[in-house]
Amino acid sequence: MENTKDITNQEELWKMKPRGDLEDDAYLNKDAGETTMLKRPVLSHLHQTAHVDEFDCPSELQHKQRFFPKWHLPMKVAAIISSLTFLYTLLREIIYPLTFDKQYFYKIPILVINKVLPMVSITLLALVYLPGVIAAVVQLHNGTKYKKFPHWLDRWMLTRKQFGLLSFFFAVLHALYSLSYPMRQSYRYKLLQWTYQQVKQNKEDAWIEHDVWRMEIYVSLGIMGLAILALLALTSIPSVSNSLTWREFHYIQSYTLLPRLQ
Repeated sequence: MENTKDITNQEELWKMKPRGDLEDDAYLNKDAGETTMLKRPVLSHLHQTAHVDEFDCPSELQHKQRFFPKWHLPMKVAAIISSLTFLYTLLREIIYPLTFDKQYFYKIPILVINKVLPMVSITLLALVYLPGVIAAVVQLHNGTKYKKFPHWLDRWMLTRKQFGLLSFFFAVLHALYSLSYPMRQSYRYKLLQWTYQQVKQNKEDAWIEHDVWRMEIYVSLGIMGLAILALLALTSIPSVSNSLTWREFHYIQSYTLLPRLQ
């Protein structure tokens, strides 16, 4: 009987622990004059009443907890987009130009993957913008902003942060894969081949002005885009966003020409 009472008390304490929904409500009802963005005096008595550490969940309740619930939809969408983009790139870059005397399967680990990553990243970033536009159209159609959104749109709106963070993840992978280009053995062989052809054609200078400018602009824009995504992803971390005022958070998320990730 005592063990049963202990388990019941642990369940009650764990259920009394404040969750993200309560935090979101406190965030929406926050007074604009507060110094920090996520100051929640409403929840202070709950922390004092039921002080349960996040990692002290009773073993009897661990199997009842959902595993990354807000990441299910973004991960599934990212996996589907990645698979379709990979198949398209594989057909275009490997299967279609395939000949009997020369094969291009060596391009799959680096070159093909590196073409898939930026397309998936920009598509996921577009999925952060799109629900806000659809929500505005729904509100105009309803004639009011107080009517509830459809369930699918509401779920999509709540996972925009996850879509944005996945977009940043794929962008970082794209940058790392691009930096690995000179380390490939195939690139070294091609570099030797280009050098031999230049010597054979008796060319002292292989400089092509428009190619140089194009590559310089591509790399510069890629670095700036990754820096902006990194800034937005950093401010989406709760410990960082808690240290910002609402004005600072709104400025960072609104004036970087990218959608809000939170």
